[in-house]
Amino acid sequence: MHNKTVNQVIIVGGGTAGWLTAAKLAKHLNSKESNSVQVTLIESPDIPTIGVGEGTWPTMRKTLAELGINENEFLTYCNASFKQGTKFVNWHTTPTSDTDQHYYHLFSSVVDPAEFNLSPYWSLGDKSLPYAEYVSAQAAICDLGLAPKLISNRCYEGIQNYAYHLDAGKFAELLRDFSCDKLGVKHIKANVTDVLLDKGGLINAVVTDKQGELKGELFVDCSGFKSLLLGKIYGINFISIKDTLLADHAVAIQVPYTEESPNINSTTMSSAQPAGWIWDIGLATRRGTGYVYASDFVSHDEAEQTLRDYIGPQAKNLDVRKIKMDCGYRSKFWHKNCVAIGLSAAFVEPLEASAIFLVEAAANMLCDQFPRHQSLMPMVEKKFNQSFQFRWIKTINFIKMHYCLSQRNEPFWQANRHPKTIPEELTEQLKHWKHHPVSRYDFSHVFDPFPQASYQYVLYGMGFEQKLDYARSTYHEESKASQYQIMNQKFQQKLLTQLPSNHELLQKVAKYGFQNL
Repeated sequence: MHNKTVNQVIIVGGGTAGWLTAAKLAKHLNSKESNSVQVTLIESPDIPTIGVGEGTWPTMRKTLAELGINENEFLTYCNASFKQGTKFVNWHTTPTSDTDQHYYHLFSSVVDPAEFNLSPYWSLGDKSLPYAEYVSAQAAICDLGLAPKLISNRCYEGIQNYAYHLDAGKFAELLRDFSCDKLGVKHIKANVTDVLLDKGGLINAVVTDKQGELKGELFVDCSGFKSLLLGKIYGINFISIKDTLLADHAVAIQVPYTEESPNINSTTMSSAQPAGWIWDIGLATRRGTGYVYASDFVSHDEAEQTLRDYIGPQAKNLDVRKIKMDCGYRSKFWHKNCVAIGLSAAFVEPLEASAIFLVEAAANMLCDQFPRHQSLMPMVEKKFNQSFQFRWIKTINFIKMHYCLSQRNEPFWQANRHPKTIPEELTEQLKHWKHHPVSRYDFSHVFDPFPQASYQYVLYGMGFEQKLDYARSTYHEESKASQYQIMNQKFQQKLLTQLPSNHELLQKVAKYGFQNL
């Protein structure tokens, strides 16, 4: 049943998931050589890319560098800008005046908390500084819309850690052209009309409307919400998390800049609303905005109007796109000789921009564990399923934590605090952290998607109260903590005098470019 050498990988579906997976596989397997594993991607000419999620994680820099994509070309082609974290506005409490409250989830800290944990010293101190400013110079940089690097830095080198905001449609095009021209990926534009199984239940071939049968030994399902192979052919069930993450729709509007030199935000802006939250992402030539909401608490028309009101008068003549969100994950991600990556595997709302990162992670594991013979697949399948069930559950818990810590008083937010909506593991963690600082021992798994620092930024930004007075004597390295504070302040002042604005740096990139590695 499993007696074939894997010489042909068939990817069904394009978009970011399909093309990123194709590029990584082709690079890893050296597919441009004639005697290597061939990677073929079948893309329907009739299905547009979803392309709403435009935020990435810092891991994307490593991904692009390893593929051999030049950062200057990537930034220019994908209309990309620099992302240094997320700014959460009015998440803690319902605003009672025109003054907004906010906190940051940043990518850089003055010291890795696994090395020296500053959080108990902040908790036991006077908290005169917000936690993000206490542990990072990046908060001040983001306040002023500054870039994370200089034009004199090399490609992918950062003075501060950074990711990107990008045009997802353009990104898929860039990956497609690079994969086909440089990495040896074969691209077929066709619709899959049938799937042929062998006697053992493995996929033997897919049938297309323009190229007939296409045989392979390993199939990657990147067909989006349709989950054409894993869901429809194999019937792997979808586990809904609608009772945990209550938002089920989004409306999105692209907003052109009206200024010649716009202020491009250094972070994804996430502004809490009565029935959800609005994202606001600054690209090089436009903003991407959207309202993620729960239709049980607001009508679709009201949600659209909320987004238009947020944008202002400019929104009057702009088109809106409505998206239904079915949040959840497949009970298996790999079955027999089929692995699902991207929306065909799982989907959670875009609060922490986890979608593209988890595509990266899945493609990385597929490359690292690539089974060159079908007899090796059962063990790889087992490891892959265990790993990604863990990663998705952790991602869901982390996103839920933002909601259940909020003290906003609207019905949507009250419902998010109901104990029945909060996963048991998260409830236990929050109870534990009431009396213990978040520590490296809470993250024993090497593939935990969100590190210790991420939890600390969100917990303390949301006003999570800890009772550590009883253990005050344990935290006796005040002088070391003070040294880090002095270091942080000096570094901040240096950066504020050196770093250009995002718009200024992007203009220089277009004109001069960064140095190549």
